[in-house]
Amino acid sequence: MAVQALAPARPRHERRLWLLSLGARCSLPVLILLLVGFAAPLLSVVGFSLASPRSFDAFTSFSIENYAAIFDPANTVWMSFAWSLAFAFFTVAVLALVCYPIAYGLVHVFGRWSGLVSIAFVFPLFISENVRLYGWVLFFIKNGVLDGSLKVLGGGGPDVLFTPGMIMFGMVYSYLPFMLFPMVLGLSLVPRDVMDAAKDLGASRFQVWREVELPLAMPGLLIGMLLTFVLAVGAVAEAKVLGGQSIIVVTHDIEIAFTYSQNWPLGSALAVILMVIIGAVTLFALSKLDLDRILGRK
Repeated sequence: MAVQALAPARPRHERRLWLLSLGARCSLPVLILLLVGFAAPLLSVVGFSLASPRSFDAFTSFSIENYAAIFDPANTVWMSFAWSLAFAFFTVAVLALVCYPIAYGLVHVFGRWSGLVSIAFVFPLFISENVRLYGWVLFFIKNGVLDGSLKVLGGGGPDVLFTPGMIMFGMVYSYLPFMLFPMVLGLSLVPRDVMDAAKDLGASRFQVWREVELPLAMPGLLIGMLLTFVLAVGAVAEAKVLGGQSIIVVTHDIEIAFTYSQNWPLGSALAVILMVIIGAVTLFALSKLDLDRILGRK
């Protein structure tokens, strides 16, 4: 009887071992891809950041001169970090205010037109960002589309190109879809029945939004803010094209260090510090997310 009772357990155990071995074999290519495509470049950047300045002897010497130069009070590179972080935070704040009403409309108001409206916001992504930014340059430049049209009417266009405000405009324009669609996802996760129940219990529209809709949609909102922040803090095209390099952001300093200056160790050190800042913000944002709820584990 004992032998008969234990007999069915053996095939099940063997099947489990086979599934585990299959999963290990399938995960091996993914692990190799992560090591080659992510870990190896990251380690290379860290290694070069610890090399001697203006040298290419990564992993053969150890020096903190690059970090010392960055944190030197006489060095103004911290202004580049400040500008990048300020532009990123302001972009997130502006887009949060702009995208929330649009996301709400896509979920609750536009109905069958939601797909068409979504395509309107996605379509610009099929065109190169530089092409779109130079299009705005042609629109706002002196004697350009706007200025020329207003001169025909007896006026003139505003002189807004190559200013911090224009850089902000370009970043808000470029990263709007990356904030909008996670917000749409977050708002779509809010059950309509819960909102109706809160109204039936006497809650005002503002109370429903503050106590029910906003907390339940917060995962999507935070993902959109995080994605937008990571993209914005690493932006360089907006400052170069629309800002005319009147404002130097940290990604521009990194680009100069790796190209014209041929100072890879300094550029790597700047990149490592930027990655640490982005990583800290990312971990803080992820700590506020209910990943189990997003993944449907609750």
